[in-house]
Amino acid sequence: MENFQSGELGTGELGTVDWEGNSSIPKTQLILYLMPIVGFFPSLWTLYRRQGSREQLAVSRLSITLAFIWLLGYILLATGAATSEFFTLRLLILNGFFTSGYFLVNIWLVWRLMQGKSVRLPGFSRLAERALSKH
Repeated sequence: MENFQSGELGTGELGTVDWEGNSSIPKTQLILYLMPIVGFFPSLWTLYRRQGSREQLAVSRLSITLAFIWLLGYILLATGAATSEFFTLRLLILNGFFTSGYFLVNIWLVWRLMQGKSVRLPGFSRLAERALSKH
């Protein structure tokens, strides 16, 4: 009952609820959006329904944009490696670095989210807003 003094009804991993019924966005949901490859699907569902807070929609757009860029680069590098005789190994190594970079960026964004910092990426967040926002 000590939470009555602070004005909160409850706290936990799923967010907080105050007396007015407002709930904060659970970090676990935003972390799910930022998971490499897997987070694409809940992000797409959130944007498809057009329901969620501004932060949820922004993280969803960023996640989808990063996934599309990674998928496009992966397909192009893999196709180039399959069709080239001379650059095959170099393109496969570059593809590995590109994929590792995608995973590291997503892990870094999750880390920033857990620290309470902004999860915006210069250039990518702006591209995501322009490409995936409905006017």
